[in-house]
Amino acid sequence: MRASYLYAPTLRETPAEAEVTSHQLMLRAGMIRKAAGGFYTYLPLALKVLKKIETIVREEMDAKGGQELLMPIVQPSELWEETGRWDVYGDEMFRLKDRHGRNFCLGPTHEEMITTVAKTDVRSYRQLPLMLYQIQNKYRDEIRPRFGLMRGREFIMKDLYSFDRNEEGLHESYTKMYDAYTTIFQRCGLTCRPVEADSGAIGGSGSHEFMVIADSGEDAIVYCSECNYAANVEKAELLPLKAAPEDLKPIAAVDTPQAKTIAEVTAFLQVSPERLIKTVAYQTEKEVVLALVRGDHEVNEIKVKNELNCLVLELATEQTIKELGSSSGFIGPVGVKNVTIIADHTVMELINAVCGANKPDQHLVNVNPNRDFTANKVADIRLIQENDPCPRCGQAVKKARGIEVGHIFKLRTKYSAALSATFLDENGREQPMVMGCYGIGVSRTMAASIEQNNDKDGIIWPVPIAPYHAVIVPISTKDAEQMKLAEEFYLALNKAGIETVFDDRNERPGVKFKDADLIGYPLKITVGPKVMNEGVIEVKSRRTGEVRLINKEHYIEEIRTFLAQV
Repeated sequence: MRASYLYAPTLRETPAEAEVTSHQLMLRAGMIRKAAGGFYTYLPLALKVLKKIETIVREEMDAKGGQELLMPIVQPSELWEETGRWDVYGDEMFRLKDRHGRNFCLGPTHEEMITTVAKTDVRSYRQLPLMLYQIQNKYRDEIRPRFGLMRGREFIMKDLYSFDRNEEGLHESYTKMYDAYTTIFQRCGLTCRPVEADSGAIGGSGSHEFMVIADSGEDAIVYCSECNYAANVEKAELLPLKAAPEDLKPIAAVDTPQAKTIAEVTAFLQVSPERLIKTVAYQTEKEVVLALVRGDHEVNEIKVKNELNCLVLELATEQTIKELGSSSGFIGPVGVKNVTIIADHTVMELINAVCGANKPDQHLVNVNPNRDFTANKVADIRLIQENDPCPRCGQAVKKARGIEVGHIFKLRTKYSAALSATFLDENGREQPMVMGCYGIGVSRTMAASIEQNNDKDGIIWPVPIAPYHAVIVPISTKDAEQMKLAEEFYLALNKAGIETVFDDRNERPGVKFKDADLIGYPLKITVGPKVMNEGVIEVKSRRTGEVRLINKEHYIEEIRTFLAQV
């Protein structure tokens, strides 16, 4: 591609709307342009990157036995109503009606659709296992689309669905996809870590997220360097922490004027936060719930929702707390009635603890679980923290930020049972298909790559997904001999399979060099006096800054070798 023809309208200034690095650089490098909030046009450079990611994804899906199809973006509401998800997705779903008043949605995901496709034609166990996938636009009406392609309302996704006879078959399919995803992100040149995750609105049980490690990541993960355990903080398991043994003391009420927060109570009573029972009141669609964690811990609302099997979990209002006979800031589990109490394991290990007395300006001391209150449910409901013990080996875990680029789920029979997707087994008995779901955010992977690979000058593309491998920059467009040599190098490199841009624009070299760094071509080839006087080409690595002087007589193989090393 000649730069004089390349549609890559670069910008010198960062648009005010761009918040994260990938959004800033993709706008500045002339890769995307905003159409509306959460909707973007992919310009030629971005589309080349997307196509390369898609090619890697297709190759790995096909290698594992996946077969590509393409389902409609517009889906009838009846399918979603059968699984009960028409209401679960709520306002995040784009909904529309046709001219006959029938309800449809723009597909945020395709579990219902693919299950209906499979159940139409799969009749026998002999037709299983089956893995079907597509690469397609998805639509989710984010309440606040932001961060460019990281959280848009339209995005490109690969979703594969597996259909198996039993749990053993699902495990095999899941393992294939786990391995394929690991390979895909390695091939894309990304540092990516699979972590245990919550299944969210997709449902099912058992899932992993694939996280590109980046300081700008929206998600927090924890990992253990000793045993390789890793999990999203929402999913991370925690073992109960036992309090030091001591004699039980009689419960007593104490005045704590204006001491509502953990910090205020601990300062007033001269106790450590580990002594406190933090009580958080929630309203679900069914009931009021008190969630109990230790004073130095935080409630993991995802775990609470999963334990209670509820769709809605919102902080209770002041009025609701009053109706419980309590007071905001002084709420506690002792003596409260007509409420469900869910306690973290560690809370139930406390001895002589402190909690709210359900009266203004009062707390209870020497509170002992099981003696002074009981919990309807005891479970792991707290948010993991750095240096907490690893649930596998007990060593301290570390924290990092990550960008979710892939997510795999064991759906089991959640959708096949709801939609009557069955097959006849070897004995002629009807059985529900056992399903898995496996998604990769293709457009998000492109953005995540930039978040992980950039510097003050611009993007640093990994070679496998770079829009072009190299750019040739002649120092002087007025020097006919330089331009002739640059043209020869450009044609020869492209013929050899090294995708190269020839910056033939009538611009100063500094402008061309800045654009080359901003766009992030892995190699920059300078054609200047050294070629004319010494017969060598100057080749610079965008990633490392290393400069090599390559003899022009056998430059193709040396450039190919250099490219493989960056």
